[in-house]
Amino acid sequence: MKKTLIYIIVAAVLIGLGAYKIVDNKKKQEAEVKEVAKQVDKINVNVITVSRADINTDYSANGTFIPKQETKQSADIAGRVVSVFVKEGSRVSAGQVLATIKKDAIEVDVTQAQNNLQNAIIDNQRYENAFKTGGVTKQQLDNSRLQLKNAQAAVRAQGVKINDTSVRAGISGTINKKMVEPGAVVSTGTALFEIVNINSLKLSVLVDESQVGRIQLGQEVDINVNVLPEEKFSGRITFIAPKSDASLNFPVEIEVQNRGNLKAGMYATAVFKTNHGAETQNMLTVPAEAFVNGVSSGQLFIVNNGTAKLIKVTTGKVYGDKVQILSGLNGGEQVITSGQINLDNGSKINIVK
Repeated sequence: MKKTLIYIIVAAVLIGLGAYKIVDNKKKQEAEVKEVAKQVDKINVNVITVSRADINTDYSANGTFIPKQETKQSADIAGRVVSVFVKEGSRVSAGQVLATIKKDAIEVDVTQAQNNLQNAIIDNQRYENAFKTGGVTKQQLDNSRLQLKNAQAAVRAQGVKINDTSVRAGISGTINKKMVEPGAVVSTGTALFEIVNINSLKLSVLVDESQVGRIQLGQEVDINVNVLPEEKFSGRITFIAPKSDASLNFPVEIEVQNRGNLKAGMYATAVFKTNHGAETQNMLTVPAEAFVNGVSSGQLFIVNNGTAKLIKVTTGKVYGDKVQILSGLNGGEQVITSGQINLDNGSKINIVK
């Protein structure tokens, strides 16, 4: 009997302990669920602490080098190419003969024109003498003089044709392409050579509308060439487009003297110095991405006791991805830079480290 009673007591104690453990575990689970619910209710955000700093206002733009001069030298007269005197890579001077076109037929025409001129000179002389004695009329003399002028013009025209059989370089530079060989028949206007002058090059870049007002013609620009990282280059602005493209960017050209290692088509970065001195020193700024609905709204979220507080600030100038703050912040505040789209004033937040 006593043993049975003991068993009953032990069983009751064990059951009591089990029930207590279940209740305790349930309380812990409920606490954990509440904590998780609190975290789930919070919105993850990134923040930056507002501080004062000097702003680097240098502006960079990427582009490619283009020759200062380039031309496609074409044939001025139709015919068969007799000789080609240059090859790709040849250095040429303006006016240098690059190729010749067959001129046999033109030389025959030149001879005929010269004969006609001699006859016209003789005829005109007779009319001049006859007119002095009244042997011919003034009209006949005028016709004779006209025939002489036409004969002289015909000789000059044939001389031009003879000259056109020599294809000459229009600019000094390097033969980049040769598109003709001896024996080829060409037409007037057929491109025979491509000549480029890379003694100086132009770096063509696009400058944003917010920056174009800060640069000027003649300004010196530092240039970094991707394939020549160890070398330093500089140039001067020679052209600023008066009109932007569809993306509100302005084409700008910078002339660079070639030391022999630059090539047209190379990729480079122009660094425009736009230092504003004291204007950009000790400036309070925030990232442009922090603004709600764009910089023009002037609205930001700051951290306020674990919640997001929407405030209004007065903005100044924009320097790249930094926006000057004139009032509304004093420095030291934590400004939310991402996650704003999910926030309302007073939303609970979780700062992501």
